[in-house]
Amino acid sequence: MSRPITTVSIGRVFCMRLHAFYHVPFEDVGSIKPWAAAKGYAIGTTSFFADEAPPPVSDYDMLVVMGGPMGVYDEKDHPWLAGEKKAIEAAVGAGKPVLGICLGAQLLSVALGGTVTRNPVPEIGWFKVDMTPEGLAEPVFAGFPPSYYAFHWHGDTFSLPPGAVHAAGSAACANQAFVYGHKVVGLQFHLETQPIGMQNLIKHCAADVALPGPTVQHPKQMHAGREAFKDIAALMARVCDALTA
Repeated sequence: MSRPITTVSIGRVFCMRLHAFYHVPFEDVGSIKPWAAAKGYAIGTTSFFADEAPPPVSDYDMLVVMGGPMGVYDEKDHPWLAGEKKAIEAAVGAGKPVLGICLGAQLLSVALGGTVTRNPVPEIGWFKVDMTPEGLAEPVFAGFPPSYYAFHWHGDTFSLPPGAVHAAGSAACANQAFVYGHKVVGLQFHLETQPIGMQNLIKHCAADVALPGPTVQHPKQMHAGREAFKDIAALMARVCDALTA
């Protein structure tokens, strides 16, 4: 059973209800959790890997769809993917702010009419993201630098859904971010990752970094980039602030 949260209204103060979709136990919302705590927001969760069912869209105000090692079309091995796609479609259709991260961005792309394919190369570790002029013009990316380092861990890539704005790319992956209707955002990269999250990915997805190369960093290289965690957390907070404004 999903773990819902309750709306609390005190005078004119409205407590935003966030909800997160989880696909594996080792990928959570990361720095979004302390951001929400500082705002007084609680986060409800649906763990699909534990056979939990998502709540109706009326039970939350914003949806965050997290990452995972499975593919968007792996419904044979993960039957819950079919229901999750419908839940994402329902959230978008209801006008909710939706943030998809990594696998979540790919699921969001498919829900909006896009497709997901293998990226020419895997991209794992700290690599630069370049914003497009159109992306920088989107309110959700207000104050973002034109280029910055983000954490990556993916082998697939999404296409831009019809009507979406191409917001960012990288040297190894053309489509790194999109915005749909100003309050639906897909990020192929990770701004939410914290040190423990990186360590969990290295531990649970060790096969992905067995053969380091130009676009796959050795864990030692990843740890060397730890100073960037503070920077990406600040960028994640900017996106969340914009989506919940």
